[in-house]
Amino acid sequence: MSLLNKKEFIIQDLLSKIYQRHYPDGKLPTQRELARAYQVSRYTIQEAISKLRDIGIIKVVQGSGIFVRRNAKQNPLIYNSITATPYKRISSKPIYLKRIKATEADKRTFELENGEDIWEFQRIRIVNYQIVQIERSKLPYKLFPNLELKDIAHSIQAYVLKQKYTISHYITSYTPVLINKEQAELMGCKKGLPAMKIQNRCLLKDGICYEYSEVLALDYTCTYITPFNKEVHSQRRQN
Repeated sequence: MSLLNKKEFIIQDLLSKIYQRHYPDGKLPTQRELARAYQVSRYTIQEAISKLRDIGIIKVVQGSGIFVRRNAKQNPLIYNSITATPYKRISSKPIYLKRIKATEADKRTFELENGEDIWEFQRIRIVNYQIVQIERSKLPYKLFPNLELKDIAHSIQAYVLKQKYTISHYITSYTPVLINKEQAELMGCKKGLPAMKIQNRCLLKDGICYEYSEVLALDYTCTYITPFNKEVHSQRRQN
């Protein structure tokens, strides 16, 4: 088993134990104890712990130990290639930002009236100095009249929170696609490479959609924790 496979196995095994309440006091064993239990080096354990810390599952308190965060189980999406990376290693390069008239689809998405405008922008996202995503997004102008090009070079969520809005949740879908010529030129890769198209509807606390985005990702492995719903399972068997 390679180092990467060992690390991923340990991450998923620890996630499983956390969700099964294997650590009722919320404290994990020490790195030395984990290395002994999984029969791997301390370095492999450190890598696994770092990833779990980066995605917000655990916190490491120097001199005290490794602890499960209280809100670690609230999000069914545990980690992917972006959320597992610290913000300091992610950057965005804006391609354009323009104010345009809302289409009929935009009006339905953002609950707009006739004649209202939206923002549309495109940017590339860079992780560890490598282009991994192209993102095209739309936002309602009336919610963000002061949006500027410099704002989309950073986190959109941080910008939305700065405007005093409360983000509620995201609705996300995934579709496998192939990179076309234009996308290949933007990302500096070969045409025809397999990729994932990720569509996001981002909602505020009052249910209003504040952003619709389509992201083309070269690397989008992800891990979920999905609770079993006995009632839904029974209905699916009957249908």
